[in-house]
Amino acid sequence: MSRIVISEQQKQKPIIQMAPLIDIVFLTLVFFMTISVFNQMEAELNISVPKAQASKDAVRSPGEIIININKQGDVIVNSQKLSQNALEAMLTKISGLFPNQPVIIRADEQTYHQYVVKVLDACAKADIWNISFSTNKEEN
Repeated sequence: MSRIVISEQQKQKPIIQMAPLIDIVFLTLVFFMTISVFNQMEAELNISVPKAQASKDAVRSPGEIIININKQGDVIVNSQKLSQNALEAMLTKISGLFPNQPVIIRADEQTYHQYVVKVLDACAKADIWNISFSTNKEEN
């Protein structure tokens, strides 16, 4: 019977290379940071916001609330349809925790004004005054 001879190189324990490991961890961190930025840009895809000539790109602030209002007047926050009372309760709770909370209202260009006013009333009842309206830049 023959014996298998194992050399000293084959008996050594594997060595973990730290440089490639750090590269992988760093790239994973960058990936998740990028994904979290895009996650903040919540927007209903079926809403067509109006165009404005004097619009300018806003600086996004972390934690801002995006309130979407579709053509039918449905209020959607974080992909959940909310009633007027539920919206007021949510905004009151948030403004209590975070004073000067920024809110962005994304209303469809064909939404009736009364639906936007209801959302503004809910913001006023919750003592939120940092409100912006979302528009698209008009192309010439």
